[in-house]
Amino acid sequence: MRILVLHSDVTPDAPPEEQDTLITAVAIGDALRAMGHFAQLAPFTLSPERIRAAVEACRAELVFNLVESVLGQDGLAASAPSILAQLGIAFTGSGAASMAIAGDKPLAKRILRAAGLPTPDWSEPPNWGAIDEARPYIVKSATEDASIGLDDGAVLSGRSAIAARARACAQRHGGRWFAEAYVEGREYNVALVAEKDAMRTLPIPEMRFEDWPERKPRIVGYDAKWKPGSVEASRTVRAFGLERRSPALAASLADLARRAVALFGLRGYARVDFRVTDDGTPAILEVNPNPCLEPEAGFPAAAAAAGLSYGDVLERVLAAATAS
Repeated sequence: MRILVLHSDVTPDAPPEEQDTLITAVAIGDALRAMGHFAQLAPFTLSPERIRAAVEACRAELVFNLVESVLGQDGLAASAPSILAQLGIAFTGSGAASMAIAGDKPLAKRILRAAGLPTPDWSEPPNWGAIDEARPYIVKSATEDASIGLDDGAVLSGRSAIAARARACAQRHGGRWFAEAYVEGREYNVALVAEKDAMRTLPIPEMRFEDWPERKPRIVGYDAKWKPGSVEASRTVRAFGLERRSPALAASLADLARRAVALFGLRGYARVDFRVTDDGTPAILEVNPNPCLEPEAGFPAAAAAAGLSYGDVLERVLAAATAS
């Protein structure tokens, strides 16, 4: 196939979480060529005419959509599949509506809760009316991914402290911020990839916090993801084997993940993040419609644990796009 790999328009001075998108695009382009496809890279633009011109210049039969942010905002990523659909161009991954809804975390939580799927309690400005003064919360961006704004100070208690933290994060990073009840427990990521007419769950890793300082919040924050050599990066360790150690829990997480992905109508690939309390109760933290496909990231690692190569994953993502 002739494939245009469409990626976020990353500036030279962009932070590492945005640079990672370009690294992923290069890796996917190289992998597609090794698989016998013709692949060409292009940055996304909000101009439909320029997108059409890039597709025509490549003579692309398909667009591999890797647009994770637009104008530096993850919340605008749905504009890419929206424009591609408007132009009648086949593309990988989820459609605009699915991406927009799943990418808005408070909205996604409302939909999960309405469907009877477990998710932690949460509260939003301006009145923060649902805050329970007796429990800790984590203040998170409503639309940004990559653990933006997540550090030790993100976990705190009390309506006034939470509101102050949200205001400070909005001033620093922009966008909307909300508070989610902090779940003390173990963290799992369930990756799913298209296989024929279904979404297959891959082996489930636990994100372990090894030799973790006693009073430090157990979160996979910004430093853990984007600052190699930091305490957080070196001590958050991905560990497989849940299916062997606790098959009932693994089956429960896989079932909940499949139900969440079906609820949002996600296509090709996805990831659902969980916290599980000490008594074994799972809660869905986020439903990610476009998890990172960088070769060293968690999604390819889960695929490898299932015996799937990087190329196998890409072929399944392509097949889901051409079958739709």
